Amino acid sequence: MKRFYLTAAIAAATLALPALPTLAQTAEITIGITTTTTGPGAALGIPERNALEFVPKEIGGVPLKVIVLDDGGDPTTATTNARRFVTESKADIIMGSALTPPTIAVSNVANEAGIPHFGLAPFPITPERAKWSVAMPQPIPIVGKVLYDHMKAHKVKTVGYIGYSDSYGDLWFNDLKAQGVPMGLTIVDEERFARPDTSVTGQVLKLVAANPDAILVGASGTAAALPQTELRERGYQGLIYQTHGAASMDFIRIAGKAAEGVLMASGPVMDPEDQPDSALTKKPGLALNAAYEAKYGPHSRSQFAGHSYDAFEILKRVVPVALKTAKPGTPEFREAIRQALLSEKDLAASQGVYNFTEKDRYGVDDRARILLTVKDGKYQMVKEP
Repeated sequence: MKRFYLTAAIAAATLALPALPTLAQTAEITIGITTTTTGPGAALGIPERNALEFVPKEIGGVPLKVIVLDDGGDPTTATTNARRFVTESKADIIMGSALTPPTIAVSNVANEAGIPHFGLAPFPITPERAKWSVAMPQPIPIVGKVLYDHMKAHKVKTVGYIGYSDSYGDLWFNDLKAQGVPMGLTIVDEERFARPDTSVTGQVLKLVAANPDAILVGASGTAAALPQTELRERGYQGLIYQTHGAASMDFIRIAGKAAEGVLMASGPVMDPEDQPDSALTKKPGLALNAAYEAKYGPHSRSQFAGHSYDAFEILKRVVPVALKTAKPGTPEFREAIRQALLSEKDLAASQGVYNFTEKDRYGVDDRARILLTVKDGKYQMVKEP
């Protein structure tokens, strides 16, 4: 397991060091981040880690100590990482993970310990996880609605579904049933696959045989390209919709010509250039993409990078408020962060404008979504129906 530290700049990876004695009150704010930089979910976690190069190194005059651990997408490892942040690092804030199952695990630990938690993947925020957790990605009902609206506008009546055989796949299938079916859509087939799978031929053949008007793929990262490619190779000619978890340049690179014409929900960071100047998401989106693409190359932008970047955009607003009443390293400071997340409004970031409440732990509205397609190997924004 590797650990990364950010102070004045991101340091090279070092072997985990023994915890040092920590005073009840510290002169720095400690942020523990567990994300997925190895394994099937690495395409999501690596951009989240990379974006940390472009976040502030101090807020309100207080240095940030950021510790980053890899969880490999495994909930058990994510739980271990989160507990280390609590017991060894005495973290003021916890972030992570890049995938839904480990994010749930981290949220459980954060809420047990009473530490503010920023989820970097969509996850169900149940009442027992609602006090201390918020989510940076858009909630699935908001991004799902733009897909179902497009289906309805294009006379789609029947839909097939293929998604992960885990909680992320469940979230999307349940949303399709909850929102799409009342809008007149009929689900004619449901197929699942595991994140590490290298073939979905059997599932795709069943979908093609059902011949729905459209197919929704509930997957993320590079794995989302697998059913996209096989559907086209097996001759499916209908509309294919991908969830916001697939919106990355890697999807186009891997799917190739099969990506052409896909309809994809996305966060606005994938195309801030075409947003109006009045959009609060435009300035932070342009700033992140300029820095990210300068370092990692043209068209390397990623909405997953936006999730971790935006968490720090929010901290830039809430930490100064919390510092007025408490010092880092104390339970009072963690509570002050939690309260500031509720009191501060219109928190502008690259992926949305956040207004958290006790009940709404995602805190975003329709400004947190756009609809994309792929044409000539590039993403283009689609006008919403």
